[in-house]
Amino acid sequence: MDIQTLGVVGCGLMGSGIVEVAARAGFNVIVSEANEDFLQAGLARIDQSLARALKKGKITPEEVDAAKSRITGVVGLESFRDVDLVIEAVSENIDLKRQIFNQLDTITRPEVILASNTSSISIAALAAATHRPEQVVGMHFFNPVPVMALLELVRGILTSDETLATARAVGERMGKTPVVAKDSPGFIVNRLLIPFLLDAIRMYESGLATKEDIDTGVKLGLNHPMGPLTLADFVGLDTTLFVADVLYEEYGDPNFKAPPLLRQMVAAGLLGRKSGRGFYDWRK
Repeated sequence: MDIQTLGVVGCGLMGSGIVEVAARAGFNVIVSEANEDFLQAGLARIDQSLARALKKGKITPEEVDAAKSRITGVVGLESFRDVDLVIEAVSENIDLKRQIFNQLDTITRPEVILASNTSSISIAALAAATHRPEQVVGMHFFNPVPVMALLELVRGILTSDETLATARAVGERMGKTPVVAKDSPGFIVNRLLIPFLLDAIRMYESGLATKEDIDTGVKLGLNHPMGPLTLADFVGLDTTLFVADVLYEEYGDPNFKAPPLLRQMVAAGLLGRKSGRGFYDWRK
């Protein structure tokens, strides 16, 4: 397919990043939110990200203006009738995602590909909410989207070769490096990442070392750009917990069982960078 216009459902942290990289890559983008307040907050986030890129010399003023001119914000999904590919980027709630996919199946043209940015939910389960399972695929971006080069493509049991090839081409045009995973909970990265984060949390919970020393040990000993507790704050402790629970329910492996400290922090609203506090205080 000749993909010119993308639809993005959700303009939160991930959705706004996807919109930005798509617009910078030359795609026309229609981004939808549930209400005007959420939409304006998402568009402001894109403006701020473009301003940071401009300040760092990664983009020119002309490129900023061109990217902004390609972005259209809307409330609801009715404006997606003329898009060529949709990327859903709402919260990790399977019922909400299935409802959106069912609506998109009715609104968009029959040949349009429907992709999900899910980090853990079955692509087959989302495809089952449509009449076009061959055209449903996972396109899992990583946060922050404008910076992270990886794109996980997730092939459902009925995803066609053509759909996968188109998703790959779109990702590459955005400057991403695609890897392909089967439709299995956690895919590649989270299947490896979540036990790593949970072990670090257990280590801190047990008092073996301070959070700073755990993070410094991993950064300098394993040559990682940030330690696991800092990374958990960036991912979001609520997201970490959600994915851990999905993986534990699917596999029954104790490595995926969330430690009590993680549940307590999420219950207390300590979600990491997005809430201002997690393992570290981000309010400053």
